Amino acid sequence: MISRTSGPVAVMPAGAGSAPLLAELHRLAFPAGEAWGPEAIAVMLALPGSFALCAAADGGADPAGFVLVRVVAEEAEILTLAVPPERRRQGIGAALLRGAIGEAAARGARTLFLEVSEANRAARALYAAAGFAGRGRRRRYYADGSDALVLALSLPSCGSAAG
Repeated sequence: MISRTSGPVAVMPAGAGSAPLLAELHRLAFPAGEAWGPEAIAVMLALPGSFALCAAADGGADPAGFVLVRVVAEEAEILTLAVPPERRRQGIGAALLRGAIGEAAARGARTLFLEVSEANRAARALYAAAGFAGRGRRRRYYADGSDALVLALSLPSCGSAAG
């Protein structure tokens, strides 16, 4: 597994035992009714090829966000990336994204996919800055009726995975 530090943000693996903590971060990051509970996160972490990375900022012991990813064959998908509102715009999401890209590439994925609400401008900017490009659209995908944009990023080969 990985342990990476990017500036003041440390990114480390999170296992199934972290599901309650990850669920709390998800609850803080998403609107009521859209947050995933610890059982759902534990189930996703138990899926073959799944991994989670947790971030702590400024050397703090308190987690500041996490990303949950699944790799199947040569494709990976970010299932969720959660950073509570008060921790946003501090480089945490970018550090988690870099960690997910590196780990997915190290696990053999050649393409990383994700879905993001068309209405979520901040997340779209984060993904665009990382090089993600549009691949499709899922109409009225989210509870608020917004479309999901399907984005993809070609990953470096395992030998050149950066972290």
